[in-house]
Amino acid sequence: MKKFIFMLIPFLLFSFNQKALAENTDAKQLKAAVIIDDFGGGTGGVRDFLEGDIPITAAVMPFTENSKAHAEWAHKNGFEVMVHLPMEPKRGKRSWLGPKPITVDLTPKQVRQRVKEAIKTVPYAVGLNNHMGSLAVENERIVRVIVEVAKENKLYIIDSGTSPESKFPEIAKELGVPLLKRDVFLDDISSSSHVYKQMIRLAKVTEIKGQGIAIGHVGVTGKVCSVGIFQSMDEFKKRHIKIVPVSELLSEKLIEKNFVPK
Repeated sequence: MKKFIFMLIPFLLFSFNQKALAENTDAKQLKAAVIIDDFGGGTGGVRDFLEGDIPITAAVMPFTENSKAHAEWAHKNGFEVMVHLPMEPKRGKRSWLGPKPITVDLTPKQVRQRVKEAIKTVPYAVGLNNHMGSLAVENERIVRVIVEVAKENKLYIIDSGTSPESKFPEIAKELGVPLLKRDVFLDDISSSSHVYKQMIRLAKVTEIKGQGIAIGHVGVTGKVCSVGIFQSMDEFKKRHIKIVPVSELLSEKLIEKNFVPK
């Protein structure tokens, strides 16, 4: 009998450890978000993403012919929607910004009005990120107004990471607005194999940090972006990384305090 009990103890300990490990793994589920910018603008890849089964987050350009239609399409098919707010860069063509961008020559009152109008043109938006903006995101006066409006509308913010001197992190922290920063750009080179490699980079970042955020685009690079992302999904499954809407990555306390999805 004693011999049986001694043989049973290791089995019970093994079972207990396996259960604890499983619970710990569930508690620390690796999660990554894939934001796709420029909905409302270019058409390349739009249908691939919005009729696909990867829960991307759709960042929609305001003030365009398809802003409302793409936001509604995304929402109808269960995708999270964000406002992709055009902001002035240090370099680049003004035409890339589209209508009513946030530029450094605007007064705080004008910035406030444009951000409010932008939000209205993108139905179902629960977050906001910047389109370009390497110059404007460094301007404390402008960023403060944007963060204030985001807070008033219960929107989270994603800093697209176009400038290391961005004022978004410090002001969002000061005002208690949920904010995260992009980790990986997917399609800075227009190649599906490059997008695939960048998705693997996202997987590695997620394994280190517990979560990660990548940004890709529809439009000119939309088709290669969608192909590269879809091809990477088997690798994400092997690594037990779940693709989720951005809001699932936010701090629970900040969500409870400020963020209520519409």
